[in-house]
Amino acid sequence: MASITQDELNNTLWNAADSSRGAVDASVFKDYVLSLLFYKYMSDLHEVEYKKLKERYGDDEARIEMRLQNSRFIMPKGASFKEIYTHQSESNIGELLNIALGKIEDANEQHLKGIFTVDFNSEAILGSTSQRAKMIRNLLQDFNKIDLTEVGDDILGNAYMYMIEKFGSEAGKKAGEFFTPKQICKLVAKLANPKAGDKICDPTCGSAGLLITAGNEVKASGSNDYSLYGQEKTGTTYNLARMNMFLHKQDSARIEWGDTINEPKLYDKDGLIKFDVIVANPPFSLDKWADTGLDNDKYKRFHRGMPPASKGDYAFITHMIETAKAKEGCVAVVVPHGVLFRGSAEGRIRKAFIEENILDAVIGLPAGLFQTTGIPVAILVFDRSREKGGANENHKDILFIDASREFVPGKNQNNLSDEHIAKIVDAYRNRKEIEKYSHLATMDEIKENEYNLNIPRYVDTYEEEEIVDIPNTRAEIKKVEEEIKQIEEKMNKYLKELGFKD
Repeated sequence: MASITQDELNNTLWNAADSSRGAVDASVFKDYVLSLLFYKYMSDLHEVEYKKLKERYGDDEARIEMRLQNSRFIMPKGASFKEIYTHQSESNIGELLNIALGKIEDANEQHLKGIFTVDFNSEAILGSTSQRAKMIRNLLQDFNKIDLTEVGDDILGNAYMYMIEKFGSEAGKKAGEFFTPKQICKLVAKLANPKAGDKICDPTCGSAGLLITAGNEVKASGSNDYSLYGQEKTGTTYNLARMNMFLHKQDSARIEWGDTINEPKLYDKDGLIKFDVIVANPPFSLDKWADTGLDNDKYKRFHRGMPPASKGDYAFITHMIETAKAKEGCVAVVVPHGVLFRGSAEGRIRKAFIEENILDAVIGLPAGLFQTTGIPVAILVFDRSREKGGANENHKDILFIDASREFVPGKNQNNLSDEHIAKIVDAYRNRKEIEKYSHLATMDEIKENEYNLNIPRYVDTYEEEEIVDIPNTRAEIKKVEEEIKQIEEKMNKYLKELGFKD
């Protein structure tokens, strides 16, 4: 049983981070805090394991060391958090911390090589020697107060994702590089509906919150039989994803570093790996996304056409479709609304997807759900079991849901409640038609609209205006004016009695 609650751990960690930041930008500082949190967790685990072995084998250090070598990871002598903590007052603490983290990487080269990309001795990022020593010392002191082995695995993993979310809100527009809001992760994962035995992938995984959330959908059904795959382009974010997986005990997850479109890394001897479920929140309308040579892509992903160089949305969508299992795979992807109606090359690709009968749903969400943009977004759900030969090849309609008006308003960011998510998921899974909310569109309707998927063409949300009774309204206005006149006369009378002149 955990001795600290989720909220207590979340608040403790965030207060420690927030009080130590100084002038360092949140989008950068997060890498230092989360790396230190990961380091503390490893050190605490090692200490607990050592104590257990000490109780069992006494002074037989050779046997204890042998057993430690078979643990999830190896903690070299002199590299633990506790040992570094004893040097907290030294001016070169940043350098000492770098050395310790380097030793851990070297001792665990197979799983943790290159995972600590931050430089705790960087003057350019953290400031002068005294400034960075003070920041590191404060973090060490605050983190030293918490024994991370006393919290449950779920609580620690949730705390890590909470920290990523908090840094996301602090980082503003830069947050899109590493973070998808929790409720959107939950919605996308539920729409994708992964099951036991599934291979689940996020080809633009960021810090892996969406990927882990999708895996949790399987765990919620009572099974741990699933596998996770991801790829991330930004090096520091890629390492956050690796740490996130470790903290959630997903050691077998395969996370790759690189550009998914130009250099896909999730392949085997047979080519690109095919997945049961793909979930993603790729960068919106990415400019200059294509390197030379994609016209002759060796994986033949762009046979429906090449997306425009200035907007990479359909490049990511196409990659996901091509890496979903034929006649089985499902894709749930967050997109900007332009994907639904832009013409030219994008229009031709969209038409091809529709004619292949694999587009299952178009779901419009409220504006302001992301820190990175205030625009409304949509989720596209593709179901390859609808293609010829698949179990659902007779499904010929597309469900449109307009959920754009139902949200929890916030000062800086809107949000979806669990009730909002449940309504969307229920309408999707049961193919419900709800007045002014959802509509099952036939292929004839889609063709009549020239393959334009703009949601208002299919879901009528028009509200009739209330008829105003003009004569009655005028009478009410006149009555109010009379009341105001009487009040003013009384006020003037009272003012005169008090000696005030006009």
